[in-house]
Amino acid sequence: MKKTLVVFAHPYLEHSNSNVELINFYVRHQHFTLRDLYEEYPDFHIAAFRERKRLKNYDRFIFQFPLIWFGIPPLLRLWIDEVFDRDWLKEGGHNPLENKEVYILVTTGGKERSFSRNGTYKYTVEELISGLIVSLNVFKANLKNIKVVYEANKLSKKDIILHKQKFTELLNQ
Repeated sequence: MKKTLVVFAHPYLEHSNSNVELINFYVRHQHFTLRDLYEEYPDFHIAAFRERKRLKNYDRFIFQFPLIWFGIPPLLRLWIDEVFDRDWLKEGGHNPLENKEVYILVTTGGKERSFSRNGTYKYTVEELISGLIVSLNVFKANLKNIKVVYEANKLSKKDIILHKQKFTELLNQ
């Protein structure tokens, strides 16, 4: 099993049953390390050197977060800005993301049809999180899958478990 770092960022976790259930999966499996950015950095002071060092220890990464005002949560944006290092792209620089599998799991309260060219918001979730996607591509990460859980705040326990199972199947491919 691949050693996996889960970079989790949810500013209102206490109001998210679906995210709680999904992160409980990681806690119960030894090959997953969960890093809750809002728990670790409530003051938004990122220990960038420590985070860069941590990235080197993993074979795979999962970025899990809710869509917040049509983008990624502010602390995750800050974490990317401070941790991802342009020196990784230099000749001989060690790039901890290069060729590593990356999965993105996004939750949103909106309906799937709302996130389309003809929908309420006129943009897809992938377009709204494009900053993260472009950053991962620049650092030559192997972006395997983007899973979006729509209407996450309305899901039944059974639906949440089904999403968790589907995501687990993706990780085991």
